[in-house]
Amino acid sequence: MQILFCKSAEETEAAGSRLAALLKSGDIVCLNGCLGAGKTCITRGIARGLGVSDLVTSPTYTIINEYETAAFNGGSPIPFYHIDAYRLSGAAAFEEIGGIDFLSGIGICVIEWAQRIEDILTAYPIADNITNITITIESNDIRKITVM
Repeated sequence: MQILFCKSAEETEAAGSRLAALLKSGDIVCLNGCLGAGKTCITRGIARGLGVSDLVTSPTYTIINEYETAAFNGGSPIPFYHIDAYRLSGAAAFEEIGGIDFLSGIGICVIEWAQRIEDILTAYPIADNITNITITIESNDIRKITVM
Protein backbone atom coordinates (compact mmCIF):
# COMPACT_ATOMS: atom_id res chain seq x y z
CA MET A 1 0.00 0.00 0.00
CA GLN A 2 1.18 3.49 -0.84
CA ILE A 3 -0.34 6.76 0.41
CA LEU A 4 0.20 10.08 -1.34
CA PHE A 5 -1.01 13.54 -0.44
CA CYS A 6 -1.61 15.96 -3.32
CA LYS A 7 -2.16 19.68 -2.81
CA SER A 8 -3.41 20.57 -6.30
CA ALA A 9 -4.90 19.18 -9.48
CA GLU A 10 -1.44 19.39 -11.04
CA GLU A 11 0.05 17.23 -8.27
CA THR A 12 -2.78 14.72 -8.67
CA GLU A 13 -2.17 14.52 -12.42
CA ALA A 14 1.57 14.12 -11.81
CA ALA A 15 0.83 11.23 -9.40
CA GLY A 16 -1.23 9.60 -12.15
CA SER A 17 1.59 10.05 -14.63
CA ARG A 18 4.04 8.35 -12.26
CA LEU A 19 1.57 5.49 -11.75
CA ALA A 20 1.34 5.02 -15.52
CA ALA A 21 5.00 4.04 -15.61
CA LEU A 22 4.16 0.98 -13.49
CA LEU A 23 1.28 -0.24 -15.67
CA LYS A 24 1.44 -2.98 -18.24
CA SER A 25 -0.81 -4.21 -21.01
CA GLY A 26 -4.05 -5.65 -19.62
CA ASP A 27 -3.91 -3.76 -16.31
CA ILE A 28 -7.02 -2.30 -14.70
CA VAL A 29 -7.00 0.67 -12.34
CA CYS A 30 -10.09 0.95 -10.13
CA LEU A 31 -10.78 4.44 -8.79
CA ASN A 32 -13.11 5.15 -5.90
CA GLY A 33 -13.87 8.39 -4.13
CA CYS A 34 -16.64 10.92 -3.72
CA LEU A 35 -17.70 13.44 -6.34
CA GLY A 36 -14.95 15.98 -6.88
CA ALA A 37 -12.25 13.89 -5.23
CA GLY A 38 -10.02 13.86 -8.30
CA LYS A 39 -10.75 10.59 -10.12
CA THR A 40 -10.79 12.19 -13.57
CA CYS A 41 -7.75 14.29 -12.68
CA ILE A 42 -5.63 11.26 -11.81
CA THR A 43 -6.95 9.53 -14.95
CA ARG A 44 -5.71 12.46 -17.07
CA GLY A 45 -2.30 11.98 -15.49
CA ILE A 46 -2.29 8.24 -16.20
CA ALA A 47 -3.28 8.94 -19.81
CA ARG A 48 -0.55 11.54 -20.19
CA GLY A 49 1.98 9.12 -18.70
CA LEU A 50 0.93 6.53 -21.28
CA GLY A 51 1.40 9.03 -24.09
CA VAL A 52 -2.25 9.76 -24.84
CA SER A 53 -2.26 13.06 -26.71
CA ASP A 54 -6.04 13.60 -26.81
CA LEU A 55 -7.89 15.67 -24.24
CA VAL A 56 -9.14 13.22 -21.59
CA THR A 57 -12.57 14.03 -20.21
CA SER A 58 -14.93 12.14 -17.95
CA PRO A 59 -17.15 9.66 -19.83
CA THR A 60 -20.03 10.16 -17.40
CA TYR A 61 -22.67 10.01 -20.15
CA THR A 62 -20.86 7.91 -22.75
CA ILE A 63 -19.68 5.45 -20.05
CA ILE A 64 -16.52 4.48 -21.99
CA ASN A 65 -13.97 6.64 -23.83
CA GLU A 66 -11.23 4.98 -25.83
CA TYR A 67 -7.87 6.56 -26.56
CA GLU A 68 -4.65 5.33 -28.11
CA THR A 69 -1.40 5.37 -26.17
CA ALA A 70 1.99 6.16 -27.63
CA ALA A 71 4.23 3.20 -28.45
CA PHE A 72 3.98 1.08 -25.33
CA ASN A 73 7.04 -0.46 -23.69
CA GLY A 74 8.93 -0.33 -26.97
CA GLY A 75 6.10 -1.95 -28.91
CA SER A 76 2.97 -0.78 -30.67
CA PRO A 77 0.39 1.60 -29.22
CA ILE A 78 -2.32 -0.06 -27.14
CA PRO A 79 -5.83 1.14 -26.27
CA PHE A 80 -6.48 3.14 -23.13
CA TYR A 81 -10.05 2.81 -21.86
CA HIS A 82 -11.51 5.37 -19.47
CA ILE A 83 -14.69 3.93 -17.96
CA ASP A 84 -17.10 5.78 -15.69
CA ALA A 85 -19.49 3.43 -13.90
CA TYR A 86 -21.30 6.22 -12.00
CA ARG A 87 -24.47 6.06 -14.10
CA LEU A 88 -24.60 2.27 -14.26
CA SER A 89 -27.09 0.46 -12.06
CA GLY A 90 -24.60 -2.31 -11.36
CA ALA A 91 -22.53 -5.11 -12.78
CA ALA A 92 -25.33 -6.44 -14.99
CA ALA A 93 -25.66 -3.08 -16.74
CA PHE A 94 -21.91 -3.09 -17.39
CA GLU A 95 -22.16 -6.57 -18.89
CA GLU A 96 -25.10 -5.50 -21.07
CA ILE A 97 -23.05 -2.76 -22.76
CA GLY A 98 -20.19 -5.19 -23.45
CA GLY A 99 -17.95 -3.78 -20.75
CA ILE A 100 -16.26 -7.09 -20.03
CA ASP A 101 -14.66 -7.02 -23.47
CA PHE A 102 -12.73 -3.90 -22.46
CA LEU A 103 -11.41 -5.57 -19.32
CA SER A 104 -9.99 -8.67 -20.95
CA GLY A 105 -7.94 -7.21 -23.79
CA ILE A 106 -4.45 -5.82 -24.19
CA GLY A 107 -5.50 -2.28 -23.33
CA ILE A 108 -5.20 -0.50 -20.01
CA CYS A 109 -8.49 0.36 -18.28
CA VAL A 110 -9.14 3.03 -15.70
CA ILE A 111 -12.56 2.71 -14.06
CA GLU A 112 -14.09 5.57 -12.09
CA TRP A 113 -16.71 4.51 -9.51
CA ALA A 114 -15.39 0.95 -9.78
CA GLN A 115 -17.31 -0.12 -6.66
CA ARG A 116 -20.49 -0.04 -8.78
CA ILE A 117 -19.23 -3.00 -10.84
CA GLU A 118 -17.20 -4.71 -8.13
CA ASP A 119 -18.97 -8.05 -8.66
CA ILE A 120 -17.52 -8.27 -12.18
CA LEU A 121 -14.08 -7.17 -11.12
CA THR A 122 -13.82 -9.91 -8.50
CA ALA A 123 -15.55 -12.69 -10.47
CA TYR A 124 -13.16 -12.94 -13.39
CA PRO A 125 -9.49 -13.89 -13.58
CA ILE A 126 -8.71 -10.25 -14.31
CA ALA A 127 -8.49 -9.66 -10.56
CA ASP A 128 -4.73 -10.30 -10.73
CA ASN A 129 -4.28 -7.22 -12.94
CA ILE A 130 -6.16 -4.75 -10.71
CA THR A 131 -4.77 -1.75 -8.86
CA ASN A 132 -7.24 -0.16 -6.44
CA ILE A 133 -7.01 3.55 -5.71
CA THR A 134 -9.14 5.43 -3.23
CA ILE A 135 -9.09 9.21 -3.24
CA THR A 136 -10.40 11.10 -0.23
CA ILE A 137 -10.75 14.82 0.31
CA GLU A 138 -8.72 15.77 3.38
CA SER A 139 -9.40 19.51 3.07
CA ASN A 140 -10.29 22.01 0.33
CA ASP A 141 -6.99 21.53 -1.49
CA ILE A 142 -5.54 18.29 -0.16
CA ARG A 143 -6.34 14.85 -1.55
CA LYS A 144 -5.25 11.59 0.05
CA ILE A 145 -4.56 8.93 -2.57
CA THR A 146 -4.32 5.37 -1.33
CA VAL A 147 -2.93 2.86 -3.83
CA MET A 148 -3.36 -0.87 -3.16
